[in-house]
Amino acid sequence: MKNFMDENFLLENETAIHLFHNCAKNMPIVDYHCHINPEDIANDKTYDSITDIWLGGDHYKWRLMRANGISESEITGNIKSNPYKVFENFAITLPKAIGNPLYHWTHLELQRYFDIEKTLNQENSKEIYSRCNEYIKLPNFTAKNIIKNSNVKLICTTDNPEDDLHFHKQIKDDTSFNVKVLPAFRPSKAVNIADKEYKNYIEKLEKVCGYSITSYKELLKALYDRIKFFNDMGCKTADHTLEEIIFVESTDKDLEIIFKKALNSEPLSTLEINQFSTKVLLDLTKEYYKYNWVLQIHFGCIRNLNTSMFKSLGADTGFDAIKSYTNADNLAKFFDKMKQNNTLPKMVLYSLNQYDNEIITTVSGCFAENSLCPGQIQIGAAWWFNDTKSGMEKQLLDLSNSNLLGNFIGMLTDSRSLLSYTRHEYFRRILCNYIGKLVENGEYPNDIIYLENIIKDICYNNVIKFFNFDL
Repeated sequence: MKNFMDENFLLENETAIHLFHNCAKNMPIVDYHCHINPEDIANDKTYDSITDIWLGGDHYKWRLMRANGISESEITGNIKSNPYKVFENFAITLPKAIGNPLYHWTHLELQRYFDIEKTLNQENSKEIYSRCNEYIKLPNFTAKNIIKNSNVKLICTTDNPEDDLHFHKQIKDDTSFNVKVLPAFRPSKAVNIADKEYKNYIEKLEKVCGYSITSYKELLKALYDRIKFFNDMGCKTADHTLEEIIFVESTDKDLEIIFKKALNSEPLSTLEINQFSTKVLLDLTKEYYKYNWVLQIHFGCIRNLNTSMFKSLGADTGFDAIKSYTNADNLAKFFDKMKQNNTLPKMVLYSLNQYDNEIITTVSGCFAENSLCPGQIQIGAAWWFNDTKSGMEKQLLDLSNSNLLGNFIGMLTDSRSLLSYTRHEYFRRILCNYIGKLVENGEYPNDIIYLENIIKDICYNNVIKFFNFDL
């Protein structure tokens, strides 16, 4: 029997052990998609308690506590008023999470950031709570130091078009902090024309642009202006979040009519919403291609299913789920249209439904000729509900089966927590074990130099080249 989460955790053979400890373990981290608030980095945030940094915004942990029958008032309602009680509730819940990745992530974080080897439970929750808080009170336990000590070299945050990015400038101007923090352009609010707050959002965009936006043509001008501003601030990527891949063609005249209806708060048909979503995305890819940006698309998610909890807590609080299917025809039409327009950018696609992996890899493989770079259209790292041991293994297998694993750009955190960098270690262990098995089974030659280069590329080198990061 192996010891719990020892130095060879998840490494099942000698090749995997060598590749992880001699190659993957100490490779730097590039977190090219996350939701960390740049203000926290700029101001070198400190934390009140382990509850603050660990449970303050982590809807993964909130979902587990809800599944354990803990009332919302003792989860999100108690974080500030009774932080120990929330921590204890998580400690009560965690031992039941056998097989859940949160059990592994939690203990990786305890080991790496707090030197705690014990497993968390109700009996030792006070002891571990106190031990963690002792670390948190140390002068070097700040946002910037956590990032630097995690061997992070670059972070891409997620930012709205109307953001002024002054925190990014503040970070850049801090010569004592050598980690790059770049903005990522996320125009979801400009695309989501069906949102009841859409008109108010356009007014916000008008203020930052300094001119009126009364037509679709003017909306595009505003978004193009903001893309240029983001590019000048070092941005290398745009991120779009979609419920599903839609492709419905339309004319410029159609879009002007649809946009004016939205500004007048008139109801829109499903056809009109889909026409608008398709056209905006296609028009924006022209600029992404122009600036050599990477377009990331997250799809396959049904959001805010629980109406009463959405009204109470808002979005991104743990009430989203996996959508059942992806339309391969629409994905193909979308790629084909961009290809015909000579505006097909580098892309990373993430589906919340792991059964879309083969769709993404096979459809994207039809558009790989004369590409901008190796692996121009990538299947992204196993995302959200797939961010599990089996989900990562399936993603690696599906990518290997129909594309080139050696061109993969590796892991990201997609997190709001600065302690989530251990997810890169988790992924790297799984990656090394996957490749190690192939070698040990005689399915790939035991050329250790070549194997080490593959690991280094997937963990770090590929993502630098793909995004054209200056490191």
